[in-house]
Amino acid sequence: MKINFMLIDDRDIDLFITQKIIEKLPLDSNFKTFTKAKAAMEYLSSLNTKMGFEPTFFPDIILVDINMPEMNGFQFLNKFSELKNDKLNAIKIYMLSSTTNLTDIIDAEQNDVCDGFISKPLTAHRVESIVNELRKPCV
Repeated sequence: MKINFMLIDDRDIDLFITQKIIEKLPLDSNFKTFTKAKAAMEYLSSLNTKMGFEPTFFPDIILVDINMPEMNGFQFLNKFSELKNDKLNAIKIYMLSSTTNLTDIIDAEQNDVCDGFISKPLTAHRVESIVNELRKPCV
């Protein structure tokens, strides 16, 4: 099973490190990276309008940073929640951040669209656990 990861972080080095950690795992994976959450949202919105067509890249898992200019991670989650589509709603979204702000962590964990909070740096073990969650059959 190929896993498509969408990585959203305003820092290129963080995108690079996250992608390299995932690539070291024995996963068949593809990546689409964005340095702006607004651009990622525009991409996802375009998928929402083209659902009759097979997109070239449809994410299974989105890892989004909290602290970004223009549109932060929480604003991204709010905009994503406005997209009404069963296929889009199946995407697993995780906040991946270096924040130590307890309020941010709690807000991420309690957000209906967010599947969890992950502290940077991402670890191979954490990637394996979210991939295993994705592979669990829906009951």
